[in-house]
Amino acid sequence: MTELSQMPMTPGLAPVQLISPDGTPTAEDRYSRELPAETLCWLYEMMALTRELDAEFVNLQRQGELALFPSCRGQEAAQIGATACLRKTDWLFPQYRELGVFIVRGIPPGHVGAMWRGTWHGGLDFVTKCCAPISIPVGTHALHAVGAAMAAQRLGEDSVTVAFIGDGATSEGDVHEALNVAAVFRAPCVFYVQNNQWAISMPVCKQTAAPSIAHKAIGYGMPGIRVDGNDVLACYEVMAEAAARARAGDGPTLIEAVTYRLGPHTTSDDPTRYRSQDELDHWLALDPIPRYRAYLEGQGLWSDRLADRVAARATRLRAELRDAVFGAPDIDVDEVFTTVYAEITPALEAQRQQLRAELGTEA
Repeated sequence: MTELSQMPMTPGLAPVQLISPDGTPTAEDRYSRELPAETLCWLYEMMALTRELDAEFVNLQRQGELALFPSCRGQEAAQIGATACLRKTDWLFPQYRELGVFIVRGIPPGHVGAMWRGTWHGGLDFVTKCCAPISIPVGTHALHAVGAAMAAQRLGEDSVTVAFIGDGATSEGDVHEALNVAAVFRAPCVFYVQNNQWAISMPVCKQTAAPSIAHKAIGYGMPGIRVDGNDVLACYEVMAEAAARARAGDGPTLIEAVTYRLGPHTTSDDPTRYRSQDELDHWLALDPIPRYRAYLEGQGLWSDRLADRVAARATRLRAELRDAVFGAPDIDVDEVFTTVYAEITPALEAQRQQLRAELGTEA
């Protein structure tokens, strides 16, 4: 990790990259690659498990067990690297595509599945892992992350919050307000933008006229940095740097992880209607998982034992996800009303009775 004082206020257009697309180390020397061998192998395991579980979620949706699912295929390195370097007490504020973040934090896949099946609000037991519930509204959770960071400041804690947002969210007023307030109050918050090139069918070139998303940081008075979002080690180091800066009281950082969504926006989307096969082929060649496996092979860390361990764990977790989701009972609709306030208000009670009447379940 580079010295905190060396973090530039003006980002370069070339993303930080520690592993080249062919898996060999780059010439980048401002950041370290010196992680323990077990950590390097664990990063691969987390990426591979994320992709396997992502495929299982898509299968479950296609079989009618989930209403919707947003795949993160292609973004595994961006998510795993950024989360793996954080403390377990650092609060994470995800949007809806952060499956890799949840896997690193140890949230059972079935608890994520409860959200997409609609049997619980925002996922089960997220807060026990210092992770906010899944946020569907675009960009609103960035404000929540800043608020939590400012609360940590006032309580004298040294925790950091991370707002995971997409390139499309940077066009939202909530994100602008969050960035501005965080900078003014030097909140210990990192804004981690996964620029996957598309906000549904809107390309990033129509989201901003700035040289990059990271360049927006200049206007807020915080450092901005671009990182190769398909390079798990680069994402790890850049996030570690930003978190250390925030923890030291030096304020927020805007990180732009340049990556790509290989699948559709959600299972309801058809990306062939707005992007070309040539574009997809270009990014398939930059797939983060084969790249990192090649790096491990070059470092003498790849083994059949690692491959077998990952495959066995993936099989087990996929089975556990299916068991948790398949045929799960519907939610008690009362929870929509009784979990809002400590005591239900008259207005909510009236709404509950109206819904019960419509469903034919009057108490």
